[in-house]
Amino acid sequence: MKRILILGATGSIGTSACDVVRTHPSDFRIAGLAVRSNREKAEALGREFGAPVFCGENAAVRAVAETDADLVLVSTVGLSGLAPTLAAIERGVDVALATKEVMVAAGELVCARAEAKGVKILPVDSEHSAIFQCMQAGDAGWRGRRDVSKLILTASGGPFLDAPADLSSVTPEQALNHPRWKMGPKVTVDSSTMMNKGFEILEARWLFDVPVERIDVVVHPESVVHSLVEFADGATLAQLSPPDMRVPIQYAFSWPERLPAERAQLNLASLSSLTFRAPDETRFPALRLVKEAARAGGTKTAVLSAADEVAVARFLAGEIRYTDIVRLVAAAVDAAPDLPCDSLENILAADAAGRKLAKEWNS
Repeated sequence: MKRILILGATGSIGTSACDVVRTHPSDFRIAGLAVRSNREKAEALGREFGAPVFCGENAAVRAVAETDADLVLVSTVGLSGLAPTLAAIERGVDVALATKEVMVAAGELVCARAEAKGVKILPVDSEHSAIFQCMQAGDAGWRGRRDVSKLILTASGGPFLDAPADLSSVTPEQALNHPRWKMGPKVTVDSSTMMNKGFEILEARWLFDVPVERIDVVVHPESVVHSLVEFADGATLAQLSPPDMRVPIQYAFSWPERLPAERAQLNLASLSSLTFRAPDETRFPALRLVKEAARAGGTKTAVLSAADEVAVARFLAGEIRYTDIVRLVAAAVDAAPDLPCDSLENILAADAAGRKLAKEWNS
């Protein structure tokens, strides 16, 4: 029985993770639960699963230090997931990672420490789980694979896929009206600019040790194909499933095995078509910006992540235009000092610099 510590237990990922454990009580046991707030719900889960509950600002790090677990699910908000991820690695505990900002801001540091400790970082994002699953068709591992020639992430295209080219007058209400997904305001706006897909490029770069030059994005409005892997022999494998986060969560928990579950099955005959197209980087310049920040290295991507958080907040508050979001982030990345991505202190300093530059930016 695998003992699992859930960080961010009352969020959407944590809630789905609890459902997975309920489905497989003989395979998984919740060893601990951590939340920053929502103590009442967390304590109810603690009683249900017989698990200790940690609440408060430093709950995640305390939970890692004080809980005997075989796997830590990191599903906290933003960069708050970095310190507990590093703490789990230091203890030699494998991590199921749902918080993409950890790899966006500190992928180099996290992967270096994980490799030194022999710790596995298992993806929970649906796109990265799809890549991970496709990779099981070849070598048993997944990092530094010589037989992989390209990773292909799929994107829904968001609300402005076929909108007029000039997006300068887009309102917050329009940006928050995603045609397919119901998400929080920050990730919904990031999806509309495709900044979120840029973050997923960075996440894939570090999770699978593939340079950004060999990571592509295709727009796939039906959102049935979650990602693809092109192998060196010309074969391309894809992972398809109905949208349900319990699928990648369960696979991260059970890997290298697959466990059954009674969930909606994909009915291929009911699909009229699956379409794909290249993203328009003129309309979605965030993709190009992210790749440039990745090539610059160091803590530039930490600055990018922090500046984007402020930029989206400023747009939603009516302080800047929609098209200013990427311009603001680009200016912050360009102006921020270059620091090596080799310590938590440097990551936090870069994050603070990105936020400060983003708050001071004027168009």
